[in-house]
Amino acid sequence: MPRSAPHSPALIEAVITFLEMREPPTLPELRAPLGKLALMRAEHPSLAFYKFLYDEVGQGYHWTERKVLSDRELKDIIEDSQVEIHVLYVGGVPAGFSELDRRQPPEIELCYFGLMPQFIGHQLGGYFLNWTIRHAWTCHPSRLWVHTNTLDHPRALPLYQRLGFAPYARRTVYLDPDPNPPRDPD
Repeated sequence: MPRSAPHSPALIEAVITFLEMREPPTLPELRAPLGKLALMRAEHPSLAFYKFLYDEVGQGYHWTERKVLSDRELKDIIEDSQVEIHVLYVGGVPAGFSELDRRQPPEIELCYFGLMPQFIGHQLGGYFLNWTIRHAWTCHPSRLWVHTNTLDHPRALPLYQRLGFAPYARRTVYLDPDPNPPRDPD
């Protein structure tokens, strides 16, 4: 969980970049890479499926924010009708997911986006992010925003910017080095 505390050897420093898009993208829609692809909204996904997606995509990038939530808290988020979880499948296998949060209208937050490690480098990230951005704009938000940090994949920030997001703030935080904190029971 992020902390804005002084540096301690036990904590990991990360710089968060906040990005926004205030108008729909002007870039052309990207064509799907070759292969058997499917994009599906996961309506009311089970906790186990969501945790699988989150853990697989977030491994190696210190994704811990959802791990400190109780199952009840997490279930309340992922089952909210204003939260959309979309899964990219390649050859019938989950390859990544995106999560759009419309609970603070008229804005939409792209809370999570990423690919499973074995699907990185296959021209899927740009295609899937472009699709996610275009899908978000069908709801006509006043802005679409996202944040990334220096612990995420090194191509994340350039990809967000290439597809139309502009940085508006940066903040340094200090994170607990344990990427798998114990979960609170319900």
